[in-house]
Amino acid sequence: MAEVKASLICGVVVAFLSSAVLAVVEDLDDTFKQARLDDVWLVDFYAPWCGYCKKLEPIWQDVGAELKSSGSPVRVGKMDATAYSGIASEFGVRGYPTIKLLKGDLAYNYKGPRTKDDIIEFANRVAGPAVRALPSKQMFEHMMKRHDVLFVYVGGESPLKEKYIDVASELIVYTYFFSASEDVLPETVTLPELPSVVVFKDGAYFTYDEYEDGTLSSWVNKERFQGYLEIDGFTLYELGETGSVWIKLTLIQRVAKEYREHFNRDFQFGHMDGNDYINSLIMGEVTVPSVIILNTSNEQYFLPSEPTETMEQLVQFINSVLNGSSQWREIEGAQQYLIHFNEKISVEA
Repeated sequence: MAEVKASLICGVVVAFLSSAVLAVVEDLDDTFKQARLDDVWLVDFYAPWCGYCKKLEPIWQDVGAELKSSGSPVRVGKMDATAYSGIASEFGVRGYPTIKLLKGDLAYNYKGPRTKDDIIEFANRVAGPAVRALPSKQMFEHMMKRHDVLFVYVGGESPLKEKYIDVASELIVYTYFFSASEDVLPETVTLPELPSVVVFKDGAYFTYDEYEDGTLSSWVNKERFQGYLEIDGFTLYELGETGSVWIKLTLIQRVAKEYREHFNRDFQFGHMDGNDYINSLIMGEVTVPSVIILNTSNEQYFLPSEPTETMEQLVQFINSVLNGSSQWREIEGAQQYLIHFNEKISVEA
């Protein structure tokens, strides 16, 4: 009899714990449209028949549990977008699963890897203020250790600060934005004027210049990447959104660093392991190692006609692309491939 009671007690405890875990993710219905305005919500729009949605489900439960246990103000929910298609359509849901963070009247799309840590980092970043203050040198140094790329507005109230806040509100889905007084920065940092917007990365810092760099939004969107990247499919997708040309090559860090002033506005440097992805993209054959320049905005790519075994030869090749003397080739079927890749990122990454 005692064994039976113990079994029943265990059964009750297990059932209670399962219910508690499920409660951290709320099932949403048509009342959500108005109720959401009072809180910050992280919502998974799914379809019951979607295999990728089912794959995300246990991760989503973990996201909800960790955000709740950490005391985050973000509420986590899920909505059957096929049952409530009208609401899903209003939020711009076009595929499944779609993850959005809803804050007031704003809706932020999540486009990163579908892992618990990445989703939680996104939620905490976007749910907070668009611009976070760095009140001390210690805080600045702490953030420098945490982030590979750090944007900082330096100065008081100004039209530039208003633009910075607007850009931060738009691009916080990708990176953090900070503000600080000049005395918080390292003594080695010399700004040409105040106010200024500065990006710290690659062991250096660079200042935004409206006359040379164009709009603040385009400058931030370009500078949010490190100068030299290990490029994979997801990074390529993000780079494609910037509209910039980028380079794939093994061991070109020197060119990326030493010729930054010459090429930074037009190129992103990086390398990719193997050639399978590139071969699929251009529907051709690229040997390893080699260099290729892709322009995802107009579906063109460039291959050197001469060896690029030295830095001088590589620089000459890049310049030939800039001055139009290098022959371009069309990325056949690029639109179809990139659309397929976009869908793959949205469900598997």
